[in-house]
Amino acid sequence: MSSSPDNKPGCGPLSCDYRAELSGDSYEVLFEEATERAFTSPLYLEQRAGAYICAACHNPLFRSDTKYESGTGWPSFYQPTSPEAVGTKKDFKLVWPRTEYHCARCGGHQGHVFEDGPQPTGLRYCNNGVALRFIPDGEPLPDLR
Repeated sequence: MSSSPDNKPGCGPLSCDYRAELSGDSYEVLFEEATERAFTSPLYLEQRAGAYICAACHNPLFRSDTKYESGTGWPSFYQPTSPEAVGTKKDFKLVWPRTEYHCARCGGHQGHVFEDGPQPTGLRYCNNGVALRFIPDGEPLPDLR
């Protein structure tokens, strides 16, 4: 059963539009809040300069200069491109509450944010790689969809 960003069964107002555009794994993470296995995303090892955009709507979420090796097996960043790029909500799927973050434009689930990251923010945005697309510097960002 899939759920929309506001947790209603079925596709949300935008998520149905993305189903045909995304791989099954990306759709499950973005719109059903699944989690990819650690150390499986090619973006985990990505070292080039560039932008990390939402795989669904192409909203720019992170820049490579905020990516760091967290040792968790998922691409990790200490700061989004702007405070408006991501939204957050409390996640109670585990025993303790966590802060889930999602693309502010389409509502696609990206990962969780923790308070154990490096300075200057002290935050770790732990992202599912299949929820992102990497655009190297020098290549144009795709149009928002």
